[in-house]
Amino acid sequence: MERGRIVKALSGFYYVDSGNGTLTQCRARGRFRKERMSPLVGDWVRFSGSGAQGMVEEIEPRRNSFIRPAVSNLDALVVLASGANPVTDPFLIDRVAAIAGNQNVPVVLCVNKTDLESGESLTHIYRHAGFPVFPTSAASGEGVAALHEAVRGKTVAFTGNSGVGKSSILNCLGFSVETGEVSEKLGRGRHTTRHVELFPLADGTCVIDTPGFSSFDTEQMELILKENLQYAFPDFAPYLGRCRYHDCAHLSEPGCAVLEALAAGELEPTRHTSYARLYEAAKEIRLWEHKQP
Repeated sequence: MERGRIVKALSGFYYVDSGNGTLTQCRARGRFRKERMSPLVGDWVRFSGSGAQGMVEEIEPRRNSFIRPAVSNLDALVVLASGANPVTDPFLIDRVAAIAGNQNVPVVLCVNKTDLESGESLTHIYRHAGFPVFPTSAASGEGVAALHEAVRGKTVAFTGNSGVGKSSILNCLGFSVETGEVSEKLGRGRHTTRHVELFPLADGTCVIDTPGFSSFDTEQMELILKENLQYAFPDFAPYLGRCRYHDCAHLSEPGCAVLEALAAGELEPTRHTSYARLYEAAKEIRLWEHKQP
C-alpha cells in the first residue's frame, strides 16, 4: 500500500495524491460505510492500486473534520466577507467561526472588495474580537500578499457567502478557478464551486476551495454547539468562570461577566447578538433525537 492525501472527492470517487505527480482514482472499501466513516478531502490515507483502479484501504486519524463541506485536517479556515455588494451579515461569519472554533480550527477573516467599500466596520468588529483580519481587493491585489503569507505552508479552506469574490481571491493566489458575476438584483453571485477540492501551491500551502456559507455544517451546527457554544467564541474566554452563577447563559442573568464586558465596550455587540441567536437555536435541539442507532 501507498500513503497519500485525498485532494478531490467527486461522484463516489476519491482522487489521491501520493506525491509522485499523478493522482490515483480510488473507491472506498465497503467497511467504511459500515463504520459510518466516509473519506474526506484532506484525509491522509493508505491506498492500493494505481491509475483509475485504486482503493482506499485505511484512513489515518484526523486532527479535525467537518461534515459540510466534507473536509479534514485543516490548519486554518479563511472566511471571506465583503462590505460591498453583497454585504456580509456578521452573523454568517460568527456562525462559521463558532463551528470552526468548536473544532479548534483558527479562523482568518478576509474582507474583500476594498476597492469598492473599505469594509472598515467588519474589520473593526473582528480585530476587536481577536481575529486576524486582512482587507483585500482581488481587483487591485491589495492585501493579497499579506493574506498569502498568513496561510503559507498550511492546509486551509476558503469559504464565504456567494459573490464576495472567493474564486477571484483564489485566482490571485495562483489558481485557475471559475468565477461568477454578482447579480445586482439579488445581491449575490452565481454558485461556481460545485465540489470540494484541494489545490497545492509550490510553497507547501494547500488550499481547499469549498461551497459557500449555505452548506457549511448548518444541518448539525446547533447540535455540535449545544454544550460548547460559549467556548466557541474566543473573545468570551477572559470572562468565562467569572459570572455570579456557574450555569450562566450570558443572556440576561444578573452578575454576568460577559454582559458586563459587553456593557463596558470590551465585546462587540454583533458578536453577542450572534451568540444569543445561536444559543436560542441550540436550545431547541433535543439530543436524544440525534443519537446514532
